[in-house]
Amino acid sequence: MPTAKLSRAMLFGAFLSLLFISAALLSFVWTPYSVETLDIANKLQKPSAAHWFGTDHFGRDIFSMIMVGARTSIAVALVAVGIGMLLGVPLGLAAAAKRGGLLDEMIMRGNDLVFAFPPLVIAIMITATFGPSATNAIIAIGVFNIPVFARMTRGAAISLWTRDYVLSARVSGKGAARISLEHILPNVANLLIVQGSIQFSVGIIAEAALSYVGLGAQPPIPSWGRMLAESQTMISFAPHLTVFPGMAILLTVLGLNLVGDGLRDYLDPKLRRSKT
Repeated sequence: MPTAKLSRAMLFGAFLSLLFISAALLSFVWTPYSVETLDIANKLQKPSAAHWFGTDHFGRDIFSMIMVGARTSIAVALVAVGIGMLLGVPLGLAAAAKRGGLLDEMIMRGNDLVFAFPPLVIAIMITATFGPSATNAIIAIGVFNIPVFARMTRGAAISLWTRDYVLSARVSGKGAARISLEHILPNVANLLIVQGSIQFSVGIIAEAALSYVGLGAQPPIPSWGRMLAESQTMISFAPHLTVFPGMAILLTVLGLNLVGDGLRDYLDPKLRRSKT
């Protein structure tokens, strides 16, 4: 069987994703300028050799703030997706193992309850109740990710419970929990990886949205969403204040979505065959 080739779109998405991840990691040890130092004398400068992306209304270097903002957005989205997977996947496996039973009904009705509210509304309710912070933003986004992974895992696992190798495992005396871990989970891992990359991009958008309305990371921690919120009244005479953080969000989400689509095509043998 020939080895599947990675699509150009996926490689481009991987390049964009690695670019911003590298910027986030580099910001831990180096940025062109300090993001906490105010330089009012050089405020609202346009992009130049000294300040590649210009400066904001406090004289802070926008390029440096985008680097540190990448760290904030990626960390919030990554931990939130981790929460969703760590809690949602076991719930989905348990629901599939007890399909049609009381546990299955309880898990799925709980998912329906969460899905009844738009994700941003859930996030706003949580952060408004417990206070605005990056930690509460992580919790809010993670809570929405739990039913996403639970429902996807359950849907994929149910079809696997009728496979011959699962029936053989049951006949050999293996319990539902062991079958779920040894036979079901490895066969839905591909779907989880793809969904994880998609939810990662959703998490970045959600973090930016929460920061935009003041419920995400708080000053002096830079955030792409708050950079957009603070610059919206100055867009007419300093458009660079909104263009660069907006492009950072756009390119990061685009890269992650391209990676997710590429992984789906690469890991799904049916899609690979349809393209050959």
